[in-house]
Amino acid sequence: MDKKMKPESLMMSHAYDAHEHQGAVKCPIYQTSTFAFNNCEEGKAYFELAYGLREANEGEEMGMIYSRLNHPNMDILEKRLALWDEAEAGAFFSSGMAAISTTILSFVKPGDVLLFSHPVYGGTDHFIHHVLPQFNIGAVGFVKGEKEDVIIERVEKAYPGRKPSMVYVETPGNPTNSIIDIEMVSRVAKYFSTNEKKCVLAVDNTFLGPVFQHPMEFGADLVVYSATKFIGGHSDVIAGAITGSADLVMQVKVMRTFFGSQLDPNSSWLLQRSLETIKVRMEAQAKTAKVVAEHLKDHPMVDQIHYLGMLEEGSEMKEIFERQCLSAGSMIAFDIVGGEKEAFMFLDNLKLFKLAVSLGSTESLAEHPATMTHVDVAPEDRLKLGISPSLVRLSIGLEDSQDLIDQIEKAFEVVKKANSSAMC
Repeated sequence: MDKKMKPESLMMSHAYDAHEHQGAVKCPIYQTSTFAFNNCEEGKAYFELAYGLREANEGEEMGMIYSRLNHPNMDILEKRLALWDEAEAGAFFSSGMAAISTTILSFVKPGDVLLFSHPVYGGTDHFIHHVLPQFNIGAVGFVKGEKEDVIIERVEKAYPGRKPSMVYVETPGNPTNSIIDIEMVSRVAKYFSTNEKKCVLAVDNTFLGPVFQHPMEFGADLVVYSATKFIGGHSDVIAGAITGSADLVMQVKVMRTFFGSQLDPNSSWLLQRSLETIKVRMEAQAKTAKVVAEHLKDHPMVDQIHYLGMLEEGSEMKEIFERQCLSAGSMIAFDIVGGEKEAFMFLDNLKLFKLAVSLGSTESLAEHPATMTHVDVAPEDRLKLGISPSLVRLSIGLEDSQDLIDQIEKAFEVVKKANSSAMC
């Protein structure tokens, strides 16, 4: 198959030959724990590659060994996801947090320093602030708009004589759609790299997915996903993924083997299905989100909107967005006029939206970041990052845009009536 074809054309066929599987158009689910070798020499060769004991010979791929290491469903899935990022390799995991933790601990060792962007997903924030310190790993954060010299100076002041072994960036940042300049951060990572040790730049691309942003084009070494979100897209599977160079991905796969954080065959099969429709789903969701955001933009019940399609003209964030992103995506956050009480009342009265965490699925979801996904973020950090009691996050699905707007208006009406009654 011609690899120069667009990824969406290859999602149904890449890395799979139906004629090798009794003509099955879709790859069967390989529900097996282990695989038989043809002979001992073959088994030896497979294990040497799996444990990173030698480099692969030209054209050699690691064969199937044991489903904790690899299996056909995950192998096909990894090769297909890599096409979207134009990466050499991919790896899938049992959850987004499994992808994040396994990747970070593959390169950040006890005594090292991690440089990371604020805000990040609440689970990532907890891992950085509460788990990594148990391994004597330091962390330094930075936010959108900060310049590379400021970031470098902060690290050198906090940890004199120590260099970060990884820069971990989430852009757009959850939940406020904050934008980080990947090219700028790539220069920071290169500054901290030495001949002996590379400072790896990993970019969490979950909010825009593999369709609307390609971090490796701007200097990222690894791209990280919660594949539960747009890649899965149906709220029926938990998964994580990375893409990147074959060398770096193999290092993470070796760690994955011993963490036991690989993705199972059934979930891999479901994600193969989802990758076939990812572009049409994401484009439709983005189109609807734009209509919803336009309705919210000047609404009297909305104090501030956080949507990538409405960045201030001429601003640095707008310039980065236009250079780095291919779409505004389908994530919207806004501050409702009032506080937590008004936000809760609004969310409790959204009927078409599901009141649930997660995002990127076929159904629209709504949540309250300050008390849900980001409840464990330090209160002072939530305040600084704009994760206020009045903040509401919407993930726009595949419903009709006017139906979603009608539901939003009905929820706003409940809030307005309650506030009017309280004033009487």
